[in-house]
Amino acid sequence: MNEAPAAGVTAQTFGQLPDGREVELYRLVNDNGMEMTVMSLGGTIVSLKAPDAEGNQADIVLGFDSLEDYLAPEYRKANPYFGALIGRYGNRIAGGQFEIDGQTWQVPQNDGNNSLHGGSRGFDQRLWEVSPVEDGSGVGVVLTLTSEDGDQGYPGQLEAEVRYTLTDDNALDIHYQATTTATTPVNLTQHSYFNLEGEGNGDILDHQLTLNADAFTPVDDSLIPTGEIRSVADTPFDFRQPTAIGARIDEDNQQLQRGQGYDHNFVLKREAGDDLVLAARVEAPDSGRVMEVYTTEPGIQFYSGNFLDGSLEGKAGQPYGHRSGLALETQHYPDSPNQADFPSTLLSPGETWLSHTRYRFSTR
Repeated sequence: MNEAPAAGVTAQTFGQLPDGREVELYRLVNDNGMEMTVMSLGGTIVSLKAPDAEGNQADIVLGFDSLEDYLAPEYRKANPYFGALIGRYGNRIAGGQFEIDGQTWQVPQNDGNNSLHGGSRGFDQRLWEVSPVEDGSGVGVVLTLTSEDGDQGYPGQLEAEVRYTLTDDNALDIHYQATTTATTPVNLTQHSYFNLEGEGNGDILDHQLTLNADAFTPVDDSLIPTGEIRSVADTPFDFRQPTAIGARIDEDNQQLQRGQGYDHNFVLKREAGDDLVLAARVEAPDSGRVMEVYTTEPGIQFYSGNFLDGSLEGKAGQPYGHRSGLALETQHYPDSPNQADFPSTLLSPGETWLSHTRYRFSTR
């Protein structure tokens, strides 16, 4: 029987980038033996091991064992953003354009005509500075990145900081903050794909999902929100009660067809003054693992892994097939810079952008 690793934070070299810069891998272990590894490239969560109902640990996030797999041309071409920090702007911006005070800004169109997840070289491809931290709540790392004025076409120099804490009550706490020298859109998020039965262990269609959302933002055929806030009632998007992800995913529904499944922003229920609210709960039927997602953000993108096609092989040596992982990305709504009725994502000089998300793991 393997001895449980000691609690704390350790670091090792994960490999080198083509330009010779080293990529570090940080291993976080909490007092319960729950374990997470994070690499400095993209602030990427490489592994996250959580116990099942019997106490058996398994890695529940999709990813790879080697840096080479993250740098491989086939991965870069598919670019599912496994485990990465996303910025400056998580999700899509229509036409890769937005206006601020009458000036038009153009950012990369790396998703058809639209910009996705910060552009062709977003924060997922940047080398972050990482510092270990340990405090009374758990073990963690602080990641910092300077995004220069004009980076990917965005105005202003952005100073971004993300803190991952693996708490002693088996939660992953993520605190984001950012400041800027010129008004700019900001929408940072985390893009881990979860399979609560264990990565490489089939699809997620029997996972039971609950979303604390009465409405979602329907999309056009390029996955840009139409501007409508639509009730989930009497639609396949109603997850207000626990529902298997696969129960309605293949229904004859225009929105499902446009996303090739679920790839939509849900409008979270929150009252004035709310801080962290429960956004989502996922339960795996076999392992009994449960994940709850709490956030200060107004929305959450539920993506059912529709574009995974088996071409990428994961840590367990199994291909990541169709819908073998799900992402729950806490966020402001897609295309907010072009949608005046959506909550604003603009950050101005002198302000600090703050966001907090917690993924809490337990068993039923």
